[in-house]
Amino acid sequence: MPEGQLPAPFQDLAPYLAWALPTERERSAKRQTSPMAEITAFYQAMLPRMETILPYLARYALEQVPADARLLFHLALALAEVAPAVENFGQPSVVAGYDVARFIAAHD
Repeated sequence: MPEGQLPAPFQDLAPYLAWALPTERERSAKRQTSPMAEITAFYQAMLPRMETILPYLARYALEQVPADARLLFHLALALAEVAPAVENFGQPSVVAGYDVARFIAAHD
């Protein structure tokens, strides 16, 4: 699990720090191996907070994001990773899709 603390206004999201993974490959693997109930709980906790998370993160240039805000950024990216599972598929994987093991990210 990623180490560190979230910015003070977002400490309530600390139970979801296991989702604050730095690479797309790690976030995808987390989605693929998590039960749908866990994915949905994370989605439901994050989605209503995005209207405060995005302006908070916008205060920083990408190269200058402090460690606590970087964890928050990774949580926001994880929300983008799980949203299709909740909103479209109802399961961690793409319905009638390709085997995700065949997808290899060209960069992280």
